[in-house]
Amino acid sequence: MDGDLSLLTRVRACRICEGRIPEPRPVLRLQPGARILIAGQAPGTRVHASGKPFTDPSGDRLRWWMGVSEDEFYDETRIAILPMGFCFPGLDKNGGDKPPPAICAKTWRADLMALLENPKLVLMIGGPAIRWHAPDLWTGRVTDAVMNWRAAGRARVPLPHPSWRNNSWLKKNPWFDMEVLPDLQERVRAALDG
Repeated sequence: MDGDLSLLTRVRACRICEGRIPEPRPVLRLQPGARILIAGQAPGTRVHASGKPFTDPSGDRLRWWMGVSEDEFYDETRIAILPMGFCFPGLDKNGGDKPPPAICAKTWRADLMALLENPKLVLMIGGPAIRWHAPDLWTGRVTDAVMNWRAAGRARVPLPHPSWRNNSWLKKNPWFDMEVLPDLQERVRAALDG
């Protein structure tokens, strides 16, 4: 366990992206026995300010998608939150968040994944997480991966980002609410209740 704490301490103190992003401030939650892993993209501006993952409308939507309470969601002994990039990457020219810098996952992800003893379910949110955790599903489009959620097996679920920016995607793809979400909620409950 001391090695676990040392690694997490090093990750939380990481400044590898200094000068490439607005301000390094790693945000993650991880305990080795967590049953569910949420593999997100990177913290947004509100999460960067709070230092706590998914403290924004995206988090509200994700908790609703999962069918969990806020207390369950933030119980890191049950749910690990390990984004592909740990710090807010800044805004692009259109006002959206930039993608997470690849150096973050390259530097830390394998070691952190090794800390997780055996998550029963991995929720892969967005392209970077799907590419890393399910390269077999990745065609270059999040929609394709999400449409093939059954092919991911019982232990992985590819998801679009729960951001308001995806409201139009959700309207264009009603099958997500009707088919994916009930299955997702069933899998989450089974993983949590074990």
